[in-house]
Amino acid sequence: MVVRPLRLSLPFTGAWRTELSPASRVPSHGTHTFGLTYAVDFVGIDARGRSAPRTLRSFVAVEPPERFQGFGRPILAPVSGVVVEVHDGEADVGGRRSPVTLVPFALTQASRLRRGIDAVAGNRVVIAMEASGPASGPFVSLLHLRRGSLRVRSGDRVEVGEQLAECGGSGNSTEPHLHLHATDSLDWPNASGLPIELSGYRQLADGALVDRGMPRSGERIASL
Repeated sequence: MVVRPLRLSLPFTGAWRTELSPASRVPSHGTHTFGLTYAVDFVGIDARGRSAPRTLRSFVAVEPPERFQGFGRPILAPVSGVVVEVHDGEADVGGRRSPVTLVPFALTQASRLRRGIDAVAGNRVVIAMEASGPASGPFVSLLHLRRGSLRVRSGDRVEVGEQLAECGGSGNSTEPHLHLHATDSLDWPNASGLPIELSGYRQLADGALVDRGMPRSGERIASL
């Protein structure tokens, strides 16, 4: 059976680079675990397409999250609904853009998975779209948010475009970014991912306006 994608509004303004997109492969993150089948990541960029300027530190050490374009940018509600899950308090871990820093991070992946969803997803907001009531979803999750930036609580009603938090680098993150995905359940270990599409964005490569779709990995987009 073909499942029609959930249509979401862009959860940010400004220019971003798409990473690990379901338009390029499924499952996008290489796993169906935690309902990540159709998840997509976005990295904030500057006018030159960079997430952060490269310095000597970029090649030898972890970089402060504040160096990155996306860190602290407003994250907006991509759907209207009810907030059903909020988690805050996980540290923003900074940026890793070289093998010197990425290899040790990869070696600690198993320990993060053992710690559970908080260590993987980091600070997050989950919204129920209320197709059949808040308890049944579908559920839209925004992950890796900046610690201390969350503006909503569980039970709050939100509207499309309302600021939820700021982009951060908490959880399983190699640089500040936004992770977006939808699931059929709040039971993270057993949730199934749902296909999603985005409405109203501009492709920076050629200026084309997209009414609805999903950018491919590496594609740069901006809000209208």
